[in-house]
Amino acid sequence: MKLLIIFFVVVILISIPASLLFISGRTMILLNKPVPTIGIETPVGIHLDNPTGTTQLHVFLEQNGKRYAVFNETKPGSRFFFWRKHFPPRDLVVPVGKKEAPELTEGKATLLIEAKSNDMRGQTDSFTQPVDVVLTAPRVTTDGEQHYLNTGGSELVVFTPSGYVTDSGVQVDKYTFRSFEMPGHAGERFSLFAYPWDLPEGITPKVYASNPSGARAEATFWFKLFPKKFRSRDIEIDDKFLNKVVNQIEPNGSGDLLERFLKINGELRKKNNQTLADLRLKSEPKLLWSGPFLQLGNSKVEAVFADDRTYVYEGKKVDRQVHLGFDLAVTAHTPIPASNDGKVLWASDLGIYGNCIVIDHGYGLQSIYGHLSEIGVKVDQMVKRGEIIGRSGSTGLAGGDHLHFSMQLDGVQVNPVEWWDAHWIHDRILSKLNGSPAMASEPIERKPKKAASHRKHK
Repeated sequence: MKLLIIFFVVVILISIPASLLFISGRTMILLNKPVPTIGIETPVGIHLDNPTGTTQLHVFLEQNGKRYAVFNETKPGSRFFFWRKHFPPRDLVVPVGKKEAPELTEGKATLLIEAKSNDMRGQTDSFTQPVDVVLTAPRVTTDGEQHYLNTGGSELVVFTPSGYVTDSGVQVDKYTFRSFEMPGHAGERFSLFAYPWDLPEGITPKVYASNPSGARAEATFWFKLFPKKFRSRDIEIDDKFLNKVVNQIEPNGSGDLLERFLKINGELRKKNNQTLADLRLKSEPKLLWSGPFLQLGNSKVEAVFADDRTYVYEGKKVDRQVHLGFDLAVTAHTPIPASNDGKVLWASDLGIYGNCIVIDHGYGLQSIYGHLSEIGVKVDQMVKRGEIIGRSGSTGLAGGDHLHFSMQLDGVQVNPVEWWDAHWIHDRILSKLNGSPAMASEPIERKPKKAASHRKHK
């Protein structure tokens, strides 16, 4: 009996460490995003996943047979009691580059990450990736043109980046506008950009050129801003309006109509505008349009770009939003022409915009048509300027039949008035794009009519 007890004790003493060893984990090491290039000080996002945790983390750069330690972390471990606690995945950002490894030179190198598990086995797992070391900062020079900007308006700048550059464009405060290769001019790039409606005076647009190592060059260019003050309007809403728009947008919804409206007017508006902005990523890197854009013919303007609207319900101010487009009305179910040549990117319902069409005109420029009663085109369809694409309506957040028309540059909605003007297009855009199509021979002279006194629309 005594021998049997001793046997079981020995088995237990052997099995416990063996079990702990068996359940010991390994560390999964990943980069949060690719890091092909290392520079002076490049942020490297590291993702670690080990349920038992880690006691050591080391980051090295290896080059020409030498290893340089750029980050070291050591924590106290609990190798025999690691099973008591579960560690969630961990993300951290480590600066890597010549600042941490002064002997680093331009050329090929290897990024090495090692992590040691906090468990019985204490295994060290590693991750390696080849990288290019680039220590020379990019450079950028801008054109000598004059750039006149209206608040909410558009412009075009040409510039020449040099050095190792993977991203370039125009930065206007919090807004970024991409650049594209200049047709027929190797090495030059251009950017269609805006001075967004919500920025104050005093912001200086800058051309930038950067690479993944974190190196960035900036340059200013000559510009003059003409500040614009946008209108403020009170919008009276009542139960009849709420019943119509709320139940149309949320047919299966329930609860207080006003609360549902406020959620639609705020949260859904923001979500829908983000959907529109994201369509910039589908824009063709070429010019699809020519000449001035069409305004809906014989239309009555019922709202203009960047109207600041205060919504009033039963005498109380309940909400405030900005209307980023023109509301144009003719008669019910008026045929809607494409404002210019392009490719259809969206042809479906879009929340507050109801039945909506978005046409891409290339280089990040897109036109938006909302509240339609009918959609007559499909996604990926090519359309011509003046071609009928649908009919006006009152779908979405609309109190009556009309077209909501707006335009956006790289996801930022801009004032369409400029794009209706043949002379503005020639002077501000096409004259700077050598080799681009000529503007239309017959300028469109339509001008917005005086805005109506009532404000029932979105």
